[in-house]
Amino acid sequence: MSAPPTQYAKSGDVSIAYQVVGDGPRDLVLVPGFATHIEMQWEGAPFARFCERLASFSRLLLFDKRGTGLSDPVTEVPTLEQRIDDVRAVMDAAESERAALFGVSEGGPMSALFAATHPERVTALVLHGAMARTTEAPDYPWASPAEALRESAEEFIAPYWGRDATGLVEMFAPSFSHDPRAVELTARLERYAASPAMIQQIFEMFLATDVRDILPAIHVPTLVTHRRGDRVVNWRAGKDLAERIPGARYVELEGIDHLPWAGDSEAVIGEVQEFLTGARSAAEPDRVLATVMFTDICRSTERAAELGDARWRDLLEAHQTAVRKDLERFRGREVKTLGDGSLATFDGPARAIRCGHAIAETARSLGLEERVGIHSGEVEVMDDDVGGIAVHIAARVGALAGPSEVLVTSTVKDLVAGSEIGFDERGSHALKGVPDEWTLFAAAP
Repeated sequence: MSAPPTQYAKSGDVSIAYQVVGDGPRDLVLVPGFATHIEMQWEGAPFARFCERLASFSRLLLFDKRGTGLSDPVTEVPTLEQRIDDVRAVMDAAESERAALFGVSEGGPMSALFAATHPERVTALVLHGAMARTTEAPDYPWASPAEALRESAEEFIAPYWGRDATGLVEMFAPSFSHDPRAVELTARLERYAASPAMIQQIFEMFLATDVRDILPAIHVPTLVTHRRGDRVVNWRAGKDLAERIPGARYVELEGIDHLPWAGDSEAVIGEVQEFLTGARSAAEPDRVLATVMFTDICRSTERAAELGDARWRDLLEAHQTAVRKDLERFRGREVKTLGDGSLATFDGPARAIRCGHAIAETARSLGLEERVGIHSGEVEVMDDDVGGIAVHIAARVGALAGPSEVLVTSTVKDLVAGSEIGFDERGSHALKGVPDEWTLFAAAP
């Protein structure tokens, strides 16, 4: 799904950027935490898929809080009261009389205050990874001391904001920490979401948050979800939050990601959908025809032992950089790296074969030997990953390829008929876990 058009709502003298996604039977406002940029977030497939799923059973409203993203910059940190005015302004602009609020992380206290203050505008309240208070107190042991949090921010967030998002990704969305594209996008998102000075001010306001006293005044249906291993907010804070809201339902989920669209996002969506609609539906998988390519360095263990860890790591980095250039040249998409290999997809089998030979030649120039397996078939798109039987077949074919060989299935050979690519038959093979016998061919350079 591409980013919907951005519109503006007027909240006093401040313009709040918002988007409307879908046209479902009920309105749902996603109240974000920390800093966002509603247009750039759509570049991340997990976030886009998450919003697409929410919009499958709602009319979803997204917005950037004042001082962040595409909303007006502000000279002073806004209060919670000002921010709930912004939620109301977005709802008014989108002609939403009543809506469910979905408060994530720091957006949780903000949503709770709105539900307590404007119950006539709220149909239900959902809080994920949220807390009632952000710092430790004698009667609130679930958080860290304010000074410790401040020192942590000064050491791990402020110096790297907008430059290196590795640490922040490992904390908020560890499932993405091994994906360099996710880390790069997060750093870019930080630069567009807020300046370093604004982030420091927002963080100071965050440290002063405590909505415990207003929670008993919430009288709308409430769901609190929290992941047991959340690295940012202790699960006990989520449970405590639910216990303070009359009639609230607490659901503890497995996982260590703080952001709901990281990790098992479908578990979060399922709980939200069932809570709001009375039933849950599984996500319809996106299935597309693609050519799948697996690459693998031959004798990698022996080469690593010969070179030593440092030299082997440098060689692998040089190799992967070269592989990415070849993929870009032949319009391939890197899905993920696999130790000393990679998984990529193409929209055409001939380009995949030519890219496979280019990668093998690149490997030889670095003193390595690469084997390549290729198959064309229907794959299931899962966020940034792909799955399905076609992926398994390509992996099995790659494992049978010889050094510097591009091995393909008969499906690929038939699809490139007329391309002048030559093939040598390599016989029929039973592929582990895959039905039938498969005739394989080595594509000529």
